Amino acid sequence: MGVLRTMSTTPVGRPAPVGAVAATAVLCATIGTGAQVPNDPFPDPIEAKEGVIVVGYTEFTMLPDVAGKRARPMRLVDEPESGRLFVNDMQGPVYTIGYGGEVALYLDINDPRWGLPVEFAGREQGVQSFALHPQFGVAGAAGYGRLYAWMDTRDTVPEPDFVSGGGQDSHDTVLVEFAARDAAAATYNGGPPRVLLRVEQPFRNHNGGYIAFNPLATPGDPDFGMLYVGLADGGSGGDPMDLGQNLGVAFGKILRVQPVGSDSRNGQYGIPPDNPYAGDELDQTLSEIFASGLRNPQGLAWDPVNGNMFVTDIGQNIVEELSLVTAGADLGWSSWEGSFRFISRRAVDLNDQRSEPGLTYPIAEYGQLDPLLQRQSAAGGVLVYRHDTIPQLEDRVLFADFPQGEIFHLPADDLPEGGQDAIRRVLLRDGADVKTLLQLVAEKTSELGFEPAVRVDVRFGTGPDGRIFLMNKHDGVVREVVP
Repeated sequence: MGVLRTMSTTPVGRPAPVGAVAATAVLCATIGTGAQVPNDPFPDPIEAKEGVIVVGYTEFTMLPDVAGKRARPMRLVDEPESGRLFVNDMQGPVYTIGYGGEVALYLDINDPRWGLPVEFAGREQGVQSFALHPQFGVAGAAGYGRLYAWMDTRDTVPEPDFVSGGGQDSHDTVLVEFAARDAAAATYNGGPPRVLLRVEQPFRNHNGGYIAFNPLATPGDPDFGMLYVGLADGGSGGDPMDLGQNLGVAFGKILRVQPVGSDSRNGQYGIPPDNPYAGDELDQTLSEIFASGLRNPQGLAWDPVNGNMFVTDIGQNIVEELSLVTAGADLGWSSWEGSFRFISRRAVDLNDQRSEPGLTYPIAEYGQLDPLLQRQSAAGGVLVYRHDTIPQLEDRVLFADFPQGEIFHLPADDLPEGGQDAIRRVLLRDGADVKTLLQLVAEKTSELGFEPAVRVDVRFGTGPDGRIFLMNKHDGVVREVVP
């Protein structure tokens, strides 16, 4: 495999922010000498009661434990050709679920015969995401039977394609392809995985993010079969190597690749010719980059009505964000955290909002100090609901906070322009009571004989006919949202 070594960690796309003296003054003014509490750009909390949407839920199915540990699902997708849902566990298994809830093991990515041991020791490590090629069930098509997994591995012997230029060489994150001979088979019946690209991780946190194909693209569309790959900023905290703004490195980006192509530098995937930086290698930019300036992109979704592409990005210690993303967009990290110029892990500049031209600022954002949330909150999954199966949610953008399990909604046809004023809650009816997902998961873990869960790590999944599923890393239950 060919090796792409980055030349420098100096930002290529934009110069570093100026005004260090002013930034220091703001830091002292906003948090005080020795203070440990971050400053708060959103002193008015998220509305707790007004505009709440209440939906029902059922316990659709339960995923198996792995070696006595509860399942840690990350992604659930529909495969309509065979009438199955696919869901992965961060620890390695990929299951199929029948539309009636029947669970079966399809593939264990951590099987020793594949030679790619999954690194899942930490909360943020494991099989980060997976995607089925849009032609997965179309016999004779280039994408037939192809499943792509974005995973952390302890196997660091092969040379990486992308490096950060620093850090600890913690582990590798690899994009792999499993190619089934019979896509309709109950279990995977193909050969060993093919490694498309390999990333050397400088730290143990902030690894891969969400991967997905645009579900709106059809054959003949330039976006059909192009895989969007979220890659975090490498970890540690505060982006110490300034990777998010460096267009010569893959970290802190959304990449866009043609997984069945071969014109990349290592010959294992293709470069879409309409990528914003395709052919710009002489300018030290990576042709794989679709968007830059991200910290830890954990959700991607497309609006089926107007094609809007949304991304959720986990903030440092202050701002969580939901943004529209377009080709070549720069979301600002680590010069900016949401709508605010980034100063440190404990401060953003409250007096310099959205002032740099050319950046993509959030359509909605919220503060980690909000009383609804846990400290170290994190923006999670996102979906745009354009069905009438659950009328309360029709024409809403849904997104979630990972640890607290709060589900939020916004109008899909009247998007806000930053801040958290438009954010409202979605709660779940449990008999005569209305509860948060965290309350349900805490009760379920206790019922199963475990310590009550204190966080959720919620994920969304979608099925046929407007079905919505909720997953979490603590009780193994996949819940379905119902009217």
